Parts: sequence; C-alpha cells; structure tokens
Amino acid sequence: MNAKPDSLAEQLIELAIKSGAEAAEVFQSRSFSRPLFFEANRLKQIEVMESEGTALRIWRNGQPGLAVAYGPVAPQVLVDRAIALSALNEPETIDLTPGSVTQYPDLGEAVDVQRLMTWGETAIALVRESYSEAICNAEWECESETTRLLNSQGLDCSYTDITLSGYLSADWVRGDDLLNVSDGQTQRGSLDPVTLAHQIVQRLDWARETAIAPSKRLPVLFTAKAADMLWGTVQAALNGKQVVERASPWSDRLGLPVVSDSITLMQSPTEGPFSCPFDDEGVPTRPITFIRDGILQLFYTDHRMGRALGSGTTGNGFRPGLGSYPTPGIFNLLVKPGGAIADQPGQSLPELIASMDDGIIVDQILGGGAGISGEFSINVDLGYRVRRGEILGRIKDTMVSGNVYTALKQVIKLGGDAEWNGACYTPSLIVGGLSVTGRHTEDD
Repeated sequence: MNAKPDSLAEQLIELAIKSGAEAAEVFQSRSFSRPLFFEANRLKQIEVMESEGTALRIWRNGQPGLAVAYGPVAPQVLVDRAIALSALNEPETIDLTPGSVTQYPDLGEAVDVQRLMTWGETAIALVRESYSEAICNAEWECESETTRLLNSQGLDCSYTDITLSGYLSADWVRGDDLLNVSDGQTQRGSLDPVTLAHQIVQRLDWARETAIAPSKRLPVLFTAKAADMLWGTVQAALNGKQVVERASPWSDRLGLPVVSDSITLMQSPTEGPFSCPFDDEGVPTRPITFIRDGILQLFYTDHRMGRALGSGTTGNGFRPGLGSYPTPGIFNLLVKPGGAIADQPGQSLPELIASMDDGIIVDQILGGGAGISGEFSINVDLGYRVRRGEILGRIKDTMVSGNVYTALKQVIKLGGDAEWNGACYTPSLIVGGLSVTGRHTEDD
C-alpha cells in the first residue's frame, strides 16, 4: 500500500524504528516547472515537468543505509531496502540534527507562462532590432521546489523555493565565421529581458571586427560570466572534505593570506536566488566570511567533516543528488565587488576595459575549470583584444593558461559589476601574469 505524501515521512520514521533502526531521517523533494523553449527566434514548445523523490537514511547497529524512491512509495519496502543496505556498510557516528517543527517562509514568487513568454519575445526582439540576421534561441523557466527534512530526533523543517531563470543565445553567421554569444539570469520574483538582450548586443558590437591574439604574458579581464571558472577552484580549496584529505593547498593556511588583499568571499543565507534557510542535514545556514581581505578565515563543512576538523558543521551539508549522502557544499558564494565600501561604487565593465593599456578579455570559455590543482589551459570561445583602453575586436584561436591560486594573488582590479553566474555572485576582474597563446602574433 502506498502512503499519502503528507504522512509518508512520519510513517517511514516509525517503521524504521520498529524494524530495528536506532535512528532515521527522511529527505523529501518535490518540484514543478514549466520551461518555455524558443528556437530560431520563435516559441517552439512549452513543457510541464514534475518530480517527487524520497530518501530514507537509517542507522542500524551504527551502520548507515540509504534508500531512495521516486513517485508513489511503499513505506515498508523502502525501509527494508535501507536496512538491507546498511548491513553492507561499516559503523559510523550517527549524524542527526535535533530540533522541532519549523516551516520556513517561502522564497521567491511564481510568474505565469504568459509573463515568461513575453520576456522571451522581448529579449529576442531587442537583439534582432540591432542584428536582424541573428538567430536566437532561448529558455525561460519558473521552477518551484519544496524541501522537507524529518528525523527521529524531533527535527521537521520545510520550505518552498521558487526560482526564475532566463537564458538567451544569438548565432551570427558572417561568411564562414559563426559567432555564438550567450548569457543568462537567475533571480527571484522577476527577470530583466532588456538587460539580458543589451548584454548580448554589446558582445555582438565588440565582435564586429576581428583582432589578432598575441602570444605573450598579458593582463586578462575575466567578465563576471567567465570569472566563475576561477571561483570554482576556490570553492574546492575551501571544502572541508578536501582539507581533511589534505588535497587542498590551503589546508594549513588558516589565518594566513591566500589571495590578493582586494578579495573578500562570503556566503549569505538570505542573498540571491540560491538562498536557503537550512542545509540537507537540517542545520540552519548562516552568514560566513571565508576569506576577508585575502586572509583565509574558515572552511565549510558538514557534520562529518566538521567533526574531523574539530570545528563542527558550518551548516553546509548538501546532497549532490537524492541518492547521495550529505557532503560539504556551498549554496551561494559572494565575491565582494571592488569599491563596495561607503558610497564608492566599483568600476563598471566599460570602465574596467578603459583602464587596460594592453590585454585581452575572456567572456566565454570552452572546456571545464581548473579543479583543485589550480592549473588551467582554456580555449577562449569568446574574447576580445584591448589596446589603450579600447576593444579592437574579437580574438579567435586563442588559449589562456596559468594557475588560479597565482592569478588570484595578482588581481589588478575588481569591478563593481557583480552578477549571479550559477550559484556565484561575482564581479569582473583583471588579473596579471597569465600566458596568452594565439595562432598568429601581432608581428605576422
């Protein structure tokens, strides 16, 4: 017999304890979305996507077992599966957060399909107003996700998260040359198709001419969109699991400088579209400054890694997937923009460009990031040549290589143009000392 969703979690906890488990936890996630897809400048389709999953984690004789089901659930079957799996694992400390019943306020506001459609049509029309030959594709979505966590120590917390996202790309064909420019937004409450379209048009304007990429060391401006590649490595280095395993180069650097003193990194539970009130272990999230003025302050941890480090959990235990155990993760990472003190605004992207005497801009890259090692060699998918504060044109067949940790010690300027890219709020920045390799040289 399948249980009703509202009573399923309670039934699973009760059955698990009756079946011999000394502790149990239920994690439930339900999502609903209606994405709109535009292809070749027109609305192509509207989809309806729903999912519902339940994860039961138990400890029997100290041995953990995790079982997952999607859709309707037969409670005893799921309990039996979790207990059977626990017999295959070694005993471990039971990591459960005690608590009470708490229903947190919903985050975000839903918008209807008509509003999403209007946003998509507006963005595409604005791009084609400047570039009528451009072929635009887009995806606009409003997604609602409800999370509930219940355990045998009295914790029962839940909230609903509504997130809006918009993605727009433009293909511009000139003879044998195909240029693709893309950008996106993720927000709560509302999206801004006008700003998104302007960002696409600005990149197309900069790419009207083709410039020659040099082969030498140059300052490199990473736009907010491309800078996420750098911060991905930083997130890995701040991960308590990497520290416990001695994989992080910052394992012994607490209280010491690790990056430029212009950099401050933090997380805030209430900021941005990726805010959340508690982690996947039921621990309330909290504001944390990981790096202040270049000095390492703290690593992020879940229960298990916090115990291993002796620091306790920071409320950063998240599941990579429903069928995974919690592990350290950052739900949002905020890089303090340049000039973000008093009433002094940081420099805009055009002002950053104007400050460069000789360098390149990286706006889109091909391939993955640097990983925990920090070493990278990326192909520039979309980039530009800058001389004396002006963009000469788009560069092609260009690679940029270096080390993230070294680059972040050589930050020349941080912009004031921070925006969300994935779960990272970052400004553009100029770093020195990177190696640029072009197919041709400026002497050719």
